[in-house]
Amino acid sequence: MTTPEVFADVLLPLPLNQTFTYSVPSEMSAHIQVGCRVIVPLGARKLYTAVVLKLHVERPELYQTKPILSLLDEQPVLRETQLRFWNWLAGYYLCAPGEVMKAALPSGMKLESETLVSLTEDFEAVSPLKERELQLLQALIPGKETNILELSKVTGIANPLPLVQELVEKGALVVSEGLRETYKVRTKSYVRLTTAYMLDPEQLRRFMDEATRAKKQLDVLMIYLQLSDFFQKRAPELVGKKELLDKAGATPAVLQGLIQKGVLEVFDLAVDRLLESTDAVSPISTLSEKQQEALNAVRASFLEKPVCLLHGQTSSGKTELFIHLIQECIANGRQVLYLVPEIALTTQLSNRLKRVFGSKLGVYHSKFPDAQRVELWKKMLQEDGYQVILGVRSAIFLPFRDLGLIIVDEEHETSYKQQDPAPRYHARNAALVLASLHGAKTLLGTATPSLETYANCLNGKFGLVELTVRHFDMQLPQIIAVNTKELKRKKIMKSLFSPLLTTQIAEAITGKGQAILFQNRRGYAPLLECKSCAWVPKCERCDVSLTYHKYHQKLTCHYCGFERDIPKTCPSCHAEDLALLGYGTEKIEEEVRSQFPEAHVARMDTDTTRSRKSYEQIISDFEGGKTNILIGTQMVSKGLDFEHVRVVGILNADQMLNFPDFRAHERSFHLMVQVSGRAGRQGRRGLVVLQTSDPDQPIIQDVIHNNFQGFYRREMALREQFSYPPFTRLIQIRFKHKDVAVVRRAAHYFADAVRPLLGNRLLGPDQPSIARINNFHYQQLLLKAEVTASAAKVREVLLWAQDALKQEAAFKSVQVLFDVDPF
Repeated sequence: MTTPEVFADVLLPLPLNQTFTYSVPSEMSAHIQVGCRVIVPLGARKLYTAVVLKLHVERPELYQTKPILSLLDEQPVLRETQLRFWNWLAGYYLCAPGEVMKAALPSGMKLESETLVSLTEDFEAVSPLKERELQLLQALIPGKETNILELSKVTGIANPLPLVQELVEKGALVVSEGLRETYKVRTKSYVRLTTAYMLDPEQLRRFMDEATRAKKQLDVLMIYLQLSDFFQKRAPELVGKKELLDKAGATPAVLQGLIQKGVLEVFDLAVDRLLESTDAVSPISTLSEKQQEALNAVRASFLEKPVCLLHGQTSSGKTELFIHLIQECIANGRQVLYLVPEIALTTQLSNRLKRVFGSKLGVYHSKFPDAQRVELWKKMLQEDGYQVILGVRSAIFLPFRDLGLIIVDEEHETSYKQQDPAPRYHARNAALVLASLHGAKTLLGTATPSLETYANCLNGKFGLVELTVRHFDMQLPQIIAVNTKELKRKKIMKSLFSPLLTTQIAEAITGKGQAILFQNRRGYAPLLECKSCAWVPKCERCDVSLTYHKYHQKLTCHYCGFERDIPKTCPSCHAEDLALLGYGTEKIEEEVRSQFPEAHVARMDTDTTRSRKSYEQIISDFEGGKTNILIGTQMVSKGLDFEHVRVVGILNADQMLNFPDFRAHERSFHLMVQVSGRAGRQGRRGLVVLQTSDPDQPIIQDVIHNNFQGFYRREMALREQFSYPPFTRLIQIRFKHKDVAVVRRAAHYFADAVRPLLGNRLLGPDQPSIARINNFHYQQLLLKAEVTASAAKVREVLLWAQDALKQEAAFKSVQVLFDVDPF
């Protein structure tokens, strides 16, 4: 009986709303499974890593299928629940499933023909390389990156990707995609007896008797036999190459002599990068009476609703409740995902959780090398995978076996929203869907709930538990608003700091305390201006002014990275009267060092936290008391727990409040309350100095009196009046092209197509506040849909209009970017 030909529908990491069908070679058909990765050709010359979505025997009628070139996995790297989750993300956020795949998989799991390959410096093969491997290595030029397509041309090897992957794993090649690191197995070299000597101990003794002249080699061999317990054990212990040479005090040349004589051989084994955790060393802390009441209330809420909000004051001990719930979940054999908004938080939290959960805890975020993320992914596919994952928004893509609980800490945070590229998802909202797919519970935790979340609690959709007192009954910090406008009018405030803030910082340092200064703007000064003609330097590629960074002595664009030197004279009027306006964290740092020369100062913003180690170092130094004053952007507001912070200074509240965004006041309230909560977390009551030109405005008073309820009622009234979420659903549609005339016509074409179907729900098209970024021009539409409107029908209309736009030859190259639930 003839075996039917098998076909596979695969997903490619491309922005295409379709799958592709390939034929499965007969030798592969017994091993290929849904969820495995395969190498497939696309077009005449490109190769991609794809994921198998379906296996069947139905030959496509409209085209001749190409065969799959390689099967990369013995077992699936994706679970069925993940694939369902990807489909939901693509549908809800109006993007292609391939874009979800590209975001979800670590780059080391997505080799493609554009991938760049280079030789590893100082590579030494521990075993003979195959002829094709040598052929490929000889085709590469040291120090130069070559893409795989070019490599295929030079070597004549039609499908070099599997060969490249083998050489990467042997350490011969370094693979990179742009600036991203890719997966390379970490190995350790070990030494063992060759098979001939292993099976014949008498032959080994004869060699030792005859090797008296090669004393150094004999010493190395004797040390090996001692370390491996060769004569005592049926299966000798593994002996590391470095360990052997160190113990014997020998050089690699001595070991090489034994290898050439066929006595010893060196081999490599993969080393798990993730074996950093230890077994649990600390018992779970006992909860206070109020915390225990809150924990019981959360459990009761979960019996009725799958989602619960824990609205707890800053420093009320929410993390301890989380730890108790995590312990209960893993005791039932299920997994936990603990989401945090910033990488900075994982540093402090991971140390705290490791003390309790030890090797059950895994940490996942983008500051880790790609190789480490690949290994964690593969670990999660095993039955003994991590039971607790601590991570940022991308952790929702991991292959969980059986999620029982998702904790979204600081659920109000805007960092949970992915901006670019697609999918432009909100990790909090996506986590709710992921939890439902697993039949898990979701706990949202914050001191300052988002308005949408709190509204869902009041309308009965979510459960609500409130923890209204701080741990150990500590008082909330005293918040004093300082009128900077009045102080400047009276010429009392001559620096960035009011006299009260200056005095309080000095007292904190003298009393062995610490201070945090918050300004949500990095750089030295946001503007350079000519006082004679008001000329301001702009980015050549974006419609934004350049920010001055004193450390680099450059004017820099925060959107595209463009830099230029500071002009000595105004290019417009040639005057020398150039002045810096405003201030960022860099200028604050300079002034702090000037006013408090004895203090140890650190700055935490995007410029100083480029790497994972820099995050950890800044936090560790401040936590350990090595730093007296920490200056930072919103990073310092996000749930960090420091024992000795006595004073917090909010240097410019007005800057946040005057941002042109309907969420500006909500975000400002969150930031000010959260950063205030860093003060006085242990010991005596903390003080917050809030500098503003208008202390009497309602939001400032709400912050001072910790009046969330009053703030919520006032903001919700405004949202309802102007039809903003949660009373409507927003979708922003952006159009992107290098020709401003083309992008404008495209936006109007799209709007004209959908307006008869959507009516006055559609606003625009118009020009966004920043209409050009990196030489691309933008136009935008905003859709305000009723909460009761059919989301499926709205998406259908928008995707139909997108297809219609692409059918027009003039608009084929215009990019249409959908952002569901923007801002």
